[in-house]
Amino acid sequence: MHRILYLALFIGPMSMYAVSAQQITGELKTWHSVTLTLDGPETSEYDTLNPFLNYRLQVTFTKEDTQLTVPGYYAADGNAAETGSRSGNKWQARFAAPSAGEWHYKVSFRKGKNISISDDPNAGIPMNPDGTSGSLSIQKTDKKGRDLRYKGRLAYNNGPYFKFTGTDELFIKGGANSPEDLLGYYEFDDTPLKHRFEPHAMEWKPGDPTWKGGKGKNIVGALNYLASTGINAVYFLTMNVMGDGKNVWPWTDEHERYRFDVSKLDQWEIVFTHLDKLGLVKHVITQETENECLLDIGQTGIQRKLYYRELMARFAHHPGIVWNMGEENGIAKWSPIGQTDKLRKEMIDYMVQHEPYGNPVVIHTLPSLEDHENTMAPLLGSKSPLQGVSFQVHKLEWAYETTRKWRKRSIESGRPWVIWVDEIGPAQRGVLPDDYPDQQDTVRREVIWGNLMAGGSGVEHYFGYKYPHSDLSCEDWHSRDRIWRMTSYATEFFQKLPLAQMTPNNSLLSYGDAYCLTYPGNTYVIYLKSGGETTLDLTGINGKYSVSWYDPRKGGALQKGEIKTLKGGDKHALGTPPHSPQSDWVVLVNKK
Repeated sequence: MHRILYLALFIGPMSMYAVSAQQITGELKTWHSVTLTLDGPETSEYDTLNPFLNYRLQVTFTKEDTQLTVPGYYAADGNAAETGSRSGNKWQARFAAPSAGEWHYKVSFRKGKNISISDDPNAGIPMNPDGTSGSLSIQKTDKKGRDLRYKGRLAYNNGPYFKFTGTDELFIKGGANSPEDLLGYYEFDDTPLKHRFEPHAMEWKPGDPTWKGGKGKNIVGALNYLASTGINAVYFLTMNVMGDGKNVWPWTDEHERYRFDVSKLDQWEIVFTHLDKLGLVKHVITQETENECLLDIGQTGIQRKLYYRELMARFAHHPGIVWNMGEENGIAKWSPIGQTDKLRKEMIDYMVQHEPYGNPVVIHTLPSLEDHENTMAPLLGSKSPLQGVSFQVHKLEWAYETTRKWRKRSIESGRPWVIWVDEIGPAQRGVLPDDYPDQQDTVRREVIWGNLMAGGSGVEHYFGYKYPHSDLSCEDWHSRDRIWRMTSYATEFFQKLPLAQMTPNNSLLSYGDAYCLTYPGNTYVIYLKSGGETTLDLTGINGKYSVSWYDPRKGGALQKGEIKTLKGGDKHALGTPPHSPQSDWVVLVNKK
Protein backbone atom coordinates (compact mmCIF):
# COMPACT_ATOMS: atom_id res chain seq x y z
CA MET A 1 0.00 0.00 0.00
CA HIS A 2 1.26 3.46 -0.88
CA ARG A 3 0.85 5.64 2.16
CA ILE A 4 0.72 9.40 2.53
CA LEU A 5 0.72 10.59 6.12
CA TYR A 6 0.45 14.23 7.10
CA LEU A 7 1.61 15.22 10.56
CA ALA A 8 2.03 18.48 12.40
CA LEU A 9 4.51 18.22 15.26
CA PHE A 10 5.22 20.73 17.97
CA ILE A 11 8.92 21.05 18.69
CA GLY A 12 11.19 23.35 20.60
CA PRO A 13 11.03 24.72 24.14
CA MET A 14 7.69 24.38 25.89
CA SER A 15 7.32 28.14 26.07
CA MET A 16 7.76 28.60 22.35
CA TYR A 17 6.17 26.19 19.87
CA ALA A 18 7.26 25.89 16.25
CA VAL A 19 5.02 24.01 13.86
CA SER A 20 6.72 21.68 11.39
CA ALA A 21 4.47 20.02 8.84
CA GLN A 22 5.73 16.69 7.58
CA GLN A 23 4.57 14.16 5.00
CA ILE A 24 5.58 10.51 4.71
CA THR A 25 5.16 8.84 1.33
CA GLY A 26 6.04 5.42 -0.02
CA GLU A 27 5.35 1.80 0.84
CA LEU A 28 6.19 1.08 4.46
CA LYS A 29 7.96 -2.18 3.67
CA THR A 30 11.54 -3.39 3.87
CA TRP A 31 13.83 -2.19 1.07
CA HIS A 32 11.17 0.21 -0.26
CA SER A 33 11.75 3.92 -0.60
CA VAL A 34 10.05 6.00 2.08
CA THR A 35 10.30 9.77 1.68
CA LEU A 36 10.04 12.15 4.60
CA THR A 37 9.08 15.66 3.40
CA LEU A 38 9.51 18.53 5.84
CA ASP A 39 8.71 22.22 5.84
CA GLY A 40 11.89 24.23 6.18
CA PRO A 41 13.34 27.52 4.99
CA GLU A 42 11.75 29.04 1.90
CA THR A 43 14.56 29.28 -0.65
CA SER A 44 15.53 28.40 -4.23
CA GLU A 45 18.26 26.77 -6.28
CA TYR A 46 19.75 30.22 -6.91
CA ASP A 47 19.28 31.79 -3.49
CA THR A 48 22.23 33.88 -2.29
CA LEU A 49 22.34 31.60 0.77
CA ASN A 50 23.07 28.37 -1.10
CA PRO A 51 20.53 25.77 0.10
CA PHE A 52 22.75 22.87 -0.96
CA LEU A 53 25.80 24.05 0.92
CA ASN A 54 24.67 26.22 3.82
CA TYR A 55 21.87 24.10 5.27
CA ARG A 56 22.22 20.52 6.47
CA LEU A 57 19.34 18.10 6.85
CA GLN A 58 20.09 14.73 8.41
CA VAL A 59 17.63 12.17 9.73
CA THR A 60 18.62 9.41 12.13
CA PHE A 61 16.50 6.24 11.95
CA THR A 62 16.72 3.85 14.90
CA LYS A 63 15.37 0.37 15.59
CA GLU A 64 16.67 -1.36 18.69
CA ASP A 65 20.48 -1.52 18.26
CA THR A 66 20.45 -0.47 14.59
CA GLN A 67 20.95 3.19 13.72
CA LEU A 68 21.20 4.79 10.28
CA THR A 69 21.81 8.49 9.70
CA VAL A 70 20.90 9.55 6.18
CA PRO A 71 21.56 12.92 4.56
CA GLY A 72 18.62 14.92 3.29
CA TYR A 73 18.34 17.39 0.41
CA TYR A 74 16.57 20.50 -0.77
CA ALA A 75 13.42 19.54 -2.72
CA ALA A 76 12.01 22.92 -3.94
CA ASP A 77 8.20 22.53 -3.89
CA GLY A 78 8.41 18.80 -3.11
CA ASN A 79 7.09 17.80 -6.55
CA ALA A 80 9.71 19.23 -8.87
CA ALA A 81 9.78 16.23 -11.23
CA GLU A 82 6.29 17.26 -12.33
CA THR A 83 6.32 21.02 -11.84
CA GLY A 84 9.93 21.84 -12.75
CA SER A 85 10.01 24.07 -9.68
CA ARG A 86 13.29 25.64 -8.57
CA SER A 87 11.98 27.18 -5.34
CA GLY A 88 9.92 26.30 -2.28
CA ASN A 89 10.20 25.31 1.36
CA LYS A 90 10.27 21.51 1.07
CA TRP A 91 13.16 19.40 2.32
CA GLN A 92 13.30 15.63 1.98
CA ALA A 93 15.10 12.53 3.20
CA ARG A 94 14.73 9.09 1.66
CA PHE A 95 14.93 5.93 3.73
CA ALA A 96 14.86 2.21 2.92
CA ALA A 97 14.45 0.08 6.04
CA PRO A 98 16.66 -3.04 6.15
CA SER A 99 14.29 -4.86 8.52
CA ALA A 100 10.65 -4.93 9.56
CA GLY A 101 9.45 -3.44 12.82
CA GLU A 102 9.08 -0.08 14.49
CA TRP A 103 11.62 2.49 13.32
CA HIS A 104 11.95 5.82 15.11
CA TYR A 105 13.44 8.89 13.49
CA LYS A 106 14.75 12.25 14.58
CA VAL A 107 15.55 15.22 12.37
CA SER A 108 18.65 17.40 12.57
CA PHE A 109 18.42 20.63 10.58
CA ARG A 110 21.19 23.19 10.90
CA LYS A 111 22.38 26.33 9.16
CA GLY A 112 25.96 27.51 8.68
CA LYS A 113 28.71 28.19 6.18
CA ASN A 114 29.50 25.01 4.17
CA ILE A 115 27.68 23.02 6.86
CA SER A 116 26.27 20.39 4.51
CA ILE A 117 29.72 18.82 4.13
CA SER A 118 30.75 19.25 7.77
CA ASP A 119 31.11 16.10 9.88
CA ASP A 120 30.68 18.08 13.10
CA PRO A 121 27.17 17.30 14.42
CA ASN A 122 27.14 20.58 16.34
CA ALA A 123 28.30 22.83 13.52
CA GLY A 124 26.14 25.85 12.72
CA ILE A 125 22.88 26.65 14.46
CA PRO A 126 19.68 24.57 14.68
CA MET A 127 16.51 25.79 13.03
CA ASN A 128 13.07 24.48 12.19
CA PRO A 129 12.47 21.55 11.51
CA ASP A 130 15.36 20.51 13.81
CA GLY A 131 14.20 18.08 16.49
CA THR A 132 11.18 16.78 14.60
CA SER A 133 10.64 13.11 15.41
CA GLY A 134 8.29 10.28 14.65
CA SER A 135 8.08 6.59 13.88
CA LEU A 136 7.47 4.24 10.97
CA SER A 137 5.89 0.81 11.24
CA ILE A 138 7.67 -1.22 8.56
CA GLN A 139 6.29 -4.51 7.24
CA LYS A 140 8.15 -7.24 5.38
CA THR A 141 8.45 -6.78 1.63
CA ASP A 142 5.73 -8.33 -0.50
CA LYS A 143 7.75 -8.24 -3.75
CA LYS A 144 9.08 -11.34 -5.51
CA GLY A 145 11.26 -12.46 -8.40
CA ARG A 146 13.71 -10.00 -9.94
CA ASP A 147 12.47 -7.01 -7.95
CA LEU A 148 15.37 -5.60 -5.92
CA ARG A 149 12.93 -4.62 -3.19
CA TYR A 150 12.57 -8.37 -2.66
CA LYS A 151 16.27 -9.23 -2.87
CA GLY A 152 17.40 -6.49 -0.51
CA ARG A 153 20.47 -4.30 -0.43
CA LEU A 154 23.48 -5.26 -2.50
CA ALA A 155 26.47 -5.34 -0.17
CA TYR A 156 30.14 -6.25 0.08
CA ASN A 157 30.49 -9.68 1.64
CA ASN A 158 34.23 -9.76 2.38
CA GLY A 159 34.58 -12.09 -0.59
CA PRO A 160 34.74 -12.10 -4.40
CA TYR A 161 30.97 -11.69 -4.86
CA PHE A 162 28.53 -9.02 -3.70
CA LYS A 163 25.45 -10.38 -1.94
CA PHE A 164 21.81 -9.31 -1.69
CA THR A 165 21.19 -9.03 2.04
CA GLY A 166 17.49 -9.84 1.84
CA THR A 167 17.90 -13.22 0.14
CA ASP A 168 21.62 -14.04 0.58
CA GLU A 169 21.79 -14.41 -3.20
CA LEU A 170 25.19 -13.72 -4.74
CA PHE A 171 25.15 -11.13 -7.50
CA ILE A 172 26.50 -12.39 -10.84
CA LYS A 173 26.46 -9.40 -13.13
CA GLY A 174 25.47 -9.35 -16.77
CA GLY A 175 25.08 -5.72 -17.73
CA ALA A 176 24.94 -3.00 -20.36
CA ASN A 177 27.96 -0.67 -20.39
CA SER A 178 26.67 1.49 -23.24
CA PRO A 179 25.50 4.10 -23.78
CA GLU A 180 27.57 5.55 -20.96
CA ASP A 181 25.57 8.78 -21.25
CA LEU A 182 22.25 7.02 -20.71
CA LEU A 183 21.08 9.97 -18.60
CA GLY A 184 21.59 12.30 -21.56
CA TYR A 185 17.94 11.64 -22.37
CA TYR A 186 16.09 14.46 -24.07
CA GLU A 187 13.06 14.46 -21.76
CA PHE A 188 14.99 15.04 -18.55
CA ASP A 189 14.83 18.71 -17.58
CA ASP A 190 17.68 20.95 -18.78
CA THR A 191 19.40 18.11 -20.64
CA PRO A 192 20.86 18.46 -24.16
CA LEU A 193 18.56 16.91 -26.75
CA LYS A 194 20.50 13.76 -27.59
CA HIS A 195 19.21 10.31 -26.69
CA ARG A 196 15.61 9.58 -27.62
CA PHE A 197 15.51 5.75 -27.61
CA GLU A 198 12.60 5.83 -30.08
CA PRO A 199 12.98 2.13 -31.10
CA HIS A 200 11.90 1.28 -27.55
CA ALA A 201 8.80 3.47 -27.41
CA MET A 202 6.41 0.54 -27.78
CA GLU A 203 8.03 -1.32 -24.88
CA TRP A 204 6.66 1.14 -22.32
CA LYS A 205 3.67 -0.49 -20.60
CA PRO A 206 0.53 1.01 -19.06
CA GLY A 207 1.23 1.58 -15.39
CA ASP A 208 4.92 2.30 -15.98
CA PRO A 209 6.16 5.67 -14.73
CA THR A 210 6.27 8.94 -16.64
CA TRP A 211 6.60 12.59 -15.69
CA LYS A 212 5.14 15.88 -16.91
CA GLY A 213 2.20 14.40 -18.75
CA GLY A 214 3.80 11.39 -20.41
CA LYS A 215 7.51 12.13 -20.70
CA GLY A 216 9.98 9.30 -20.15
CA LYS A 217 8.21 6.53 -22.04
CA ASN A 218 11.11 5.80 -24.38
CA ILE A 219 13.82 5.41 -21.74
CA VAL A 220 11.50 3.37 -19.53
CA GLY A 221 10.64 1.18 -22.51
CA ALA A 222 14.34 0.70 -23.25
CA LEU A 223 14.97 -0.47 -19.69
CA ASN A 224 11.94 -2.77 -19.87
CA TYR A 225 13.44 -4.41 -22.94
CA LEU A 226 16.87 -4.78 -21.35
CA ALA A 227 15.42 -6.50 -18.29
CA SER A 228 13.34 -8.81 -20.51
CA THR A 229 16.54 -10.28 -21.98
CA GLY A 230 17.79 -11.37 -18.55
CA ILE A 231 20.32 -8.55 -18.18
CA ASN A 232 20.57 -7.42 -14.53
CA ALA A 233 22.67 -4.23 -14.46
CA VAL A 234 23.09 -0.94 -16.29
CA TYR A 235 26.11 1.38 -16.28
CA PHE A 236 25.78 5.17 -16.58
CA LEU A 237 27.58 8.40 -15.81
CA THR A 238 26.09 11.02 -13.52
CA MET A 239 28.56 13.63 -14.76
CA ASN A 240 30.46 13.89 -18.05
CA VAL A 241 31.29 17.60 -18.15
CA MET A 242 34.49 17.97 -20.23
CA GLY A 243 34.18 14.26 -21.01
CA ASP A 244 33.12 12.35 -24.11
CA GLY A 245 29.39 13.04 -24.18
CA LYS A 246 29.23 16.45 -22.46
CA ASN A 247 25.51 16.03 -21.85
CA VAL A 248 25.04 14.75 -18.29
CA TRP A 249 25.39 16.69 -15.04
CA PRO A 250 23.38 17.02 -11.82
CA TRP A 251 23.91 20.75 -11.43
CA THR A 252 21.78 23.67 -12.60
CA ASP A 253 24.28 24.38 -15.36
CA GLU A 254 27.18 22.68 -17.11
CA HIS A 255 29.56 25.19 -15.51
CA GLU A 256 28.01 25.14 -12.01
CA ARG A 257 29.48 23.03 -9.18
CA TYR A 258 27.59 24.10 -6.05
CA ARG A 259 23.88 24.12 -7.01
CA PHE A 260 21.82 21.15 -8.13
CA ASP A 261 18.94 20.80 -10.59
CA VAL A 262 16.15 19.62 -8.30
CA SER A 263 13.64 18.68 -10.99
CA LYS A 264 16.16 16.79 -13.14
CA LEU A 265 17.37 14.75 -10.16
CA ASP A 266 13.80 13.96 -9.18
CA GLN A 267 13.22 12.66 -12.71
CA TRP A 268 16.34 10.52 -12.46
CA GLU A 269 14.85 9.12 -9.26
CA ILE A 270 11.68 8.08 -11.11
CA VAL A 271 13.80 6.05 -13.53
CA PHE A 272 16.02 4.59 -10.79
CA THR A 273 12.95 3.43 -8.87
CA HIS A 274 11.72 1.66 -11.99
CA LEU A 275 15.12 -0.01 -12.27
CA ASP A 276 14.59 -1.46 -8.79
CA LYS A 277 11.29 -2.97 -9.92
CA LEU A 278 12.93 -4.43 -13.04
CA GLY A 279 15.78 -6.00 -11.08
CA LEU A 280 18.43 -3.83 -12.75
CA VAL A 281 21.35 -2.87 -10.52
CA LYS A 282 22.46 0.74 -10.97
CA HIS A 283 26.20 0.96 -11.70
CA VAL A 284 26.74 4.67 -11.07
CA ILE A 285 29.88 6.15 -12.64
CA THR A 286 30.65 9.38 -10.80
CA GLN A 287 33.28 10.73 -13.23
CA GLU A 288 35.39 9.77 -16.26
CA THR A 289 39.05 10.02 -17.10
CA GLU A 290 38.74 13.35 -18.92
CA ASN A 291 37.18 15.07 -15.90
CA GLU A 292 38.59 13.27 -12.86
CA CYS A 293 40.37 16.48 -11.90
CA LEU A 294 37.39 18.74 -12.64
CA LEU A 295 36.26 18.85 -9.00
CA ASP A 296 38.78 20.41 -6.59
CA ILE A 297 41.61 19.69 -9.08
CA GLY A 298 41.14 16.00 -8.28
CA GLN A 299 41.18 16.44 -4.52
CA THR A 300 38.37 15.62 -2.12
CA GLY A 301 37.41 19.18 -1.25
CA ILE A 302 34.19 21.18 -1.10
CA GLN A 303 33.03 20.49 -4.66
CA ARG A 304 33.64 16.74 -4.58
CA LYS A 305 32.18 16.28 -1.09
CA LEU A 306 29.08 18.25 -2.05
CA TYR A 307 28.65 16.22 -5.24
CA TYR A 308 28.95 12.91 -3.41
CA ARG A 309 26.63 14.08 -0.65
CA GLU A 310 23.87 14.99 -3.10
CA LEU A 311 24.18 11.65 -4.88
CA MET A 312 24.04 9.74 -1.61
CA ALA A 313 21.18 11.82 -0.21
CA ARG A 314 19.04 11.26 -3.27
CA PHE A 315 19.95 7.76 -4.40
CA ALA A 316 21.78 5.73 -1.71
CA HIS A 317 18.51 4.28 -0.43
CA HIS A 318 18.12 2.12 -3.54
CA PRO A 319 18.66 -1.57 -2.73
CA GLY A 320 20.80 -2.25 -5.81
CA ILE A 321 23.31 0.55 -6.34
CA VAL A 322 27.08 0.50 -6.84
CA TRP A 323 29.22 3.63 -6.63
CA ASN A 324 32.02 3.62 -9.20
CA MET A 325 34.60 6.27 -8.32
CA GLY A 326 35.67 6.85 -11.88
CA GLU A 327 35.82 5.48 -15.40
CA GLU A 328 39.36 4.82 -16.68
CA ASN A 329 40.75 6.30 -13.51
CA GLY A 330 44.41 7.26 -13.41
CA ILE A 331 47.11 8.90 -15.47
CA ALA A 332 47.53 7.71 -19.06
CA LYS A 333 49.59 8.90 -22.03
CA TRP A 334 46.40 9.99 -23.79
CA SER A 335 44.91 11.44 -20.58
CA PRO A 336 47.89 12.92 -18.69
CA ILE A 337 45.89 15.02 -16.22
CA GLY A 338 44.66 12.41 -13.79
CA GLN A 339 44.33 11.58 -10.12
CA THR A 340 47.34 10.29 -8.23
CA ASP A 341 47.32 7.34 -5.83
CA LYS A 342 46.86 9.75 -2.92
CA LEU A 343 43.89 11.52 -4.51
CA ARG A 344 42.32 8.23 -5.53
CA LYS A 345 42.55 6.84 -2.01
CA GLU A 346 41.15 10.03 -0.49
CA MET A 347 37.97 9.96 -2.58
CA ILE A 348 37.46 6.21 -2.01
CA ASP A 349 37.94 6.67 1.74
CA TYR A 350 35.48 9.55 1.80
CA MET A 351 32.76 7.68 -0.07
CA VAL A 352 33.09 4.52 2.05
CA GLN A 353 33.10 6.49 5.31
CA HIS A 354 30.07 8.63 4.42
CA GLU A 355 27.89 6.10 2.55
CA PRO A 356 24.92 5.71 4.91
CA TYR A 357 23.86 2.22 3.85
CA GLY A 358 27.19 0.57 3.02
CA ASN A 359 26.53 0.32 -0.71
CA PRO A 360 29.46 -1.14 -2.67
CA VAL A 361 32.30 1.12 -3.83
CA VAL A 362 34.37 0.13 -6.89
CA ILE A 363 36.56 1.76 -9.55
CA HIS A 364 37.03 1.36 -13.33
CA THR A 365 40.48 0.93 -14.87
CA LEU A 366 42.47 2.02 -17.87
CA PRO A 367 42.95 -0.74 -20.48
CA SER A 368 46.58 -1.92 -20.39
CA LEU A 369 48.13 -4.47 -18.06
CA GLU A 370 50.65 -1.82 -17.01
CA ASP A 371 47.78 0.54 -16.19
CA HIS A 372 46.23 -2.14 -14.00
CA GLU A 373 49.43 -2.61 -12.05
CA ASN A 374 50.09 1.11 -11.64
CA THR A 375 46.56 1.96 -10.52
CA MET A 376 45.29 -1.09 -8.65
CA ALA A 377 48.30 -2.49 -6.79
CA PRO A 378 48.49 0.58 -4.48
CA LEU A 379 44.85 -0.07 -3.45
CA LEU A 380 45.22 -3.71 -2.38
CA GLY A 381 44.48 -4.91 1.14
CA SER A 382 44.61 -2.42 3.98
CA LYS A 383 45.83 0.34 1.64
CA SER A 384 42.23 1.26 0.77
CA PRO A 385 38.64 0.21 1.58
CA LEU A 386 37.92 -0.47 -2.12
CA GLN A 387 35.54 -3.42 -2.58
CA GLY A 388 35.67 -4.21 -6.28
CA VAL A 389 37.23 -3.45 -9.64
CA SER A 390 35.53 -2.78 -12.95
CA PHE A 391 38.30 -3.84 -15.35
CA GLN A 392 38.82 -2.60 -18.87
CA VAL A 393 41.07 -4.80 -21.02
CA HIS A 394 42.60 -3.73 -24.31
CA LYS A 395 42.42 -7.28 -25.68
CA LEU A 396 39.43 -9.46 -24.93
CA GLU A 397 41.73 -12.49 -24.63
CA TRP A 398 43.06 -10.95 -21.40
CA ALA A 399 39.75 -11.33 -19.54
CA TYR A 400 40.45 -14.73 -17.93
CA GLU A 401 44.00 -14.06 -16.73
CA THR A 402 43.19 -10.52 -15.59
CA THR A 403 40.28 -11.79 -13.52
CA ARG A 404 42.18 -14.69 -12.03
CA LYS A 405 45.29 -12.62 -11.25
CA TRP A 406 43.53 -9.81 -9.40
CA ARG A 407 41.11 -12.13 -7.64
CA LYS A 408 44.07 -14.09 -6.27
CA ARG A 409 46.10 -11.01 -5.36
CA SER A 410 43.23 -9.33 -3.57
CA ILE A 411 42.42 -12.50 -1.59
CA GLU A 412 46.07 -12.83 -0.59
CA SER A 413 46.08 -9.18 0.51
CA GLY A 414 43.36 -9.93 3.05
CA ARG A 415 40.65 -7.90 1.33
CA PRO A 416 39.05 -9.84 -1.55
CA TRP A 417 37.80 -7.76 -4.46
CA VAL A 418 34.79 -8.39 -6.63
CA ILE A 419 36.24 -8.61 -10.15
CA TRP A 420 34.23 -7.53 -13.18
CA VAL A 421 35.29 -7.20 -16.81
CA ASP A 422 33.22 -4.24 -17.94
CA GLU A 423 34.89 -3.01 -21.10
CA ILE A 424 36.87 -4.77 -23.81
CA GLY A 425 39.05 -3.25 -26.47
CA PRO A 426 40.07 -2.13 -28.83
CA ALA A 427 37.92 0.94 -28.20
CA GLN A 428 36.69 1.17 -31.79
CA ARG A 429 35.21 -2.35 -31.58
CA GLY A 430 34.09 -3.44 -28.12
CA VAL A 431 31.14 -5.79 -28.52
CA LEU A 432 29.85 -5.54 -32.08
CA PRO A 433 26.16 -5.58 -33.13
CA ASP A 434 24.31 -8.81 -33.88
CA ASP A 435 25.35 -8.49 -37.52
CA TYR A 436 28.75 -9.79 -36.38
CA PRO A 437 27.95 -13.14 -34.67
CA ASP A 438 31.48 -14.52 -34.97
CA GLN A 439 32.88 -11.66 -32.90
CA GLN A 440 30.09 -12.05 -30.35
CA ASP A 441 30.90 -15.76 -30.10
CA THR A 442 34.50 -14.83 -29.28
CA VAL A 443 33.21 -12.46 -26.57
CA ARG A 444 31.10 -15.28 -25.16
CA ARG A 445 34.07 -17.65 -24.97
CA GLU A 446 36.85 -15.27 -23.93
CA VAL A 447 35.06 -12.65 -21.84
CA ILE A 448 31.73 -13.83 -20.43
CA TRP A 449 32.77 -17.37 -19.62
CA GLY A 450 36.41 -16.35 -19.20
CA ASN A 451 35.59 -13.97 -16.34
CA LEU A 452 33.14 -16.28 -14.60
CA MET A 453 35.34 -19.38 -14.86
CA ALA A 454 38.24 -17.42 -13.35
CA GLY A 455 36.15 -16.68 -10.28
CA GLY A 456 34.97 -13.29 -11.47
CA SER A 457 31.61 -11.80 -10.66
CA GLY A 458 30.42 -10.83 -14.12
CA VAL A 459 30.64 -8.53 -17.12
CA GLU A 460 29.17 -5.54 -18.90
CA HIS A 461 29.22 -4.88 -22.63
CA TYR A 462 30.74 -1.77 -24.16
CA PHE A 463 29.96 -0.78 -27.79
CA GLY A 464 32.90 0.36 -29.96
CA TYR A 465 32.82 3.82 -31.50
CA LYS A 466 33.27 2.76 -35.15
CA TYR A 467 30.10 0.66 -35.33
CA PRO A 468 26.38 1.49 -35.30
CA HIS A 469 24.79 2.19 -31.92
CA SER A 470 28.11 2.90 -30.25
CA ASP A 471 28.95 3.85 -26.68
CA LEU A 472 27.80 7.42 -27.28
CA SER A 473 25.31 6.97 -30.13
CA CYS A 474 23.32 3.91 -29.04
CA GLU A 475 19.59 4.44 -29.42
CA ASP A 476 18.56 0.80 -29.76
CA TRP A 477 19.58 -1.96 -27.36
CA HIS A 478 17.95 -4.45 -29.73
CA SER A 479 21.13 -4.09 -31.78
CA ARG A 480 22.86 -6.50 -29.32
CA ASP A 481 19.92 -8.75 -28.49
CA ARG A 482 22.00 -11.86 -29.12
CA ILE A 483 24.80 -10.90 -26.71
CA TRP A 484 22.29 -9.98 -23.99
CA ARG A 485 20.72 -13.40 -24.15
CA MET A 486 24.00 -15.30 -24.23
CA THR A 487 25.10 -13.28 -21.21
CA SER A 488 21.94 -14.16 -19.31
CA TYR A 489 22.44 -17.86 -20.11
CA ALA A 490 25.78 -17.63 -18.32
CA THR A 491 24.59 -15.66 -15.29
CA GLU A 492 21.59 -17.95 -14.83
CA PHE A 493 23.87 -20.99 -14.81
CA PHE A 494 26.37 -19.52 -12.34
CA GLN A 495 23.63 -18.25 -10.05
CA LYS A 496 22.84 -21.87 -9.12
CA LEU A 497 26.40 -22.85 -8.16
CA PRO A 498 28.01 -22.87 -4.67
CA LEU A 499 30.29 -20.05 -5.83
CA ALA A 500 31.37 -18.93 -2.36
CA GLN A 501 33.25 -22.25 -2.02
CA MET A 502 34.60 -22.44 -5.58
CA THR A 503 38.04 -21.58 -6.98
CA PRO A 504 39.62 -21.95 -10.43
CA ASN A 505 41.89 -24.97 -10.89
CA ASN A 506 42.69 -25.89 -14.48
CA SER A 507 45.33 -28.41 -13.40
CA LEU A 508 42.55 -30.97 -12.91
CA LEU A 509 42.02 -31.11 -16.69
CA SER A 510 44.01 -32.87 -19.39
CA TYR A 511 42.85 -30.54 -22.19
CA GLY A 512 44.58 -27.19 -22.53
CA ASP A 513 41.80 -25.13 -24.09
CA ALA A 514 39.46 -25.49 -21.13
CA TYR A 515 38.80 -23.99 -17.71
CA CYS A 516 37.81 -25.64 -14.44
CA LEU A 517 36.08 -24.04 -11.44
CA THR A 518 35.82 -26.35 -8.46
CA TYR A 519 34.41 -26.91 -5.00
CA PRO A 520 36.64 -29.93 -4.29
CA GLY A 521 34.74 -33.12 -3.63
CA ASN A 522 31.41 -31.48 -4.37
CA THR A 523 31.04 -29.54 -7.61
CA TYR A 524 33.19 -29.21 -10.74
CA VAL A 525 32.41 -26.90 -13.67
CA ILE A 526 34.43 -27.41 -16.85
CA TYR A 527 34.22 -25.03 -19.77
CA LEU A 528 35.42 -26.41 -23.12
CA LYS A 529 36.12 -23.22 -25.07
CA SER A 530 36.49 -24.91 -28.45
CA GLY A 531 34.72 -28.17 -27.86
CA GLY A 532 36.79 -31.32 -27.72
CA GLU A 533 37.20 -33.76 -24.85
CA THR A 534 39.02 -33.75 -21.53
CA THR A 535 39.58 -35.82 -18.43
CA LEU A 536 38.84 -34.66 -14.89
CA ASP A 537 41.23 -35.67 -12.12
CA LEU A 538 39.29 -36.97 -9.12
CA THR A 539 42.28 -38.70 -7.56
CA GLY A 540 41.88 -38.84 -3.78
CA ILE A 541 38.21 -37.87 -4.03
CA ASN A 542 35.50 -40.31 -2.94
CA GLY A 543 31.89 -40.61 -3.98
CA LYS A 544 29.68 -40.84 -7.04
CA TYR A 545 29.11 -37.92 -9.40
CA SER A 546 26.54 -37.05 -12.04
CA VAL A 547 27.73 -35.58 -15.36
CA SER A 548 25.53 -33.04 -17.13
CA TRP A 549 26.07 -30.66 -20.05
CA TYR A 550 24.99 -27.06 -20.50
CA ASP A 551 24.79 -25.20 -23.81
CA PRO A 552 26.31 -21.70 -23.38
CA ARG A 553 25.03 -20.65 -26.80
CA LYS A 554 21.35 -21.38 -26.26
CA GLY A 555 20.94 -21.91 -22.52
CA GLY A 556 18.08 -24.11 -21.40
CA ALA A 557 18.02 -27.19 -19.21
CA LEU A 558 20.96 -29.40 -18.39
CA GLN A 559 21.46 -32.21 -20.90
CA LYS A 560 23.03 -35.67 -20.81
CA GLY A 561 26.01 -36.66 -22.89
CA GLU A 562 27.89 -39.85 -23.56
CA ILE A 563 28.86 -40.40 -19.90
CA LYS A 564 26.21 -40.05 -17.20
CA THR A 565 28.07 -40.80 -13.94
CA LEU A 566 31.59 -41.00 -12.51
CA LYS A 567 33.25 -42.47 -9.44
CA GLY A 568 35.91 -40.57 -7.52
CA GLY A 569 39.46 -41.87 -7.04
CA ASP A 570 40.92 -41.56 -10.54
CA LYS A 571 41.14 -39.52 -13.73
CA HIS A 572 38.01 -39.85 -15.80
CA ALA A 573 37.11 -38.95 -19.37
CA LEU A 574 34.01 -36.79 -19.48
CA GLY A 575 32.97 -38.05 -22.87
CA THR A 576 31.26 -36.10 -25.62
CA PRO A 577 28.37 -33.61 -25.43
CA PRO A 578 24.82 -34.31 -26.62
CA HIS A 579 25.60 -32.73 -30.03
CA SER A 580 27.86 -30.20 -31.80
CA PRO A 581 31.14 -31.50 -30.32
CA GLN A 582 33.21 -28.78 -32.03
CA SER A 583 31.32 -25.97 -30.26
CA ASP A 584 31.93 -24.67 -26.73
CA TRP A 585 30.20 -26.60 -23.95
CA VAL A 586 29.95 -26.59 -20.17
CA VAL A 587 30.24 -29.78 -18.15
CA LEU A 588 28.73 -29.85 -14.66
CA VAL A 589 30.00 -32.64 -12.40
CA ASN A 590 28.01 -32.83 -9.14
CA LYS A 591 28.34 -35.15 -6.19
CA LYS A 592 25.30 -37.38 -5.87
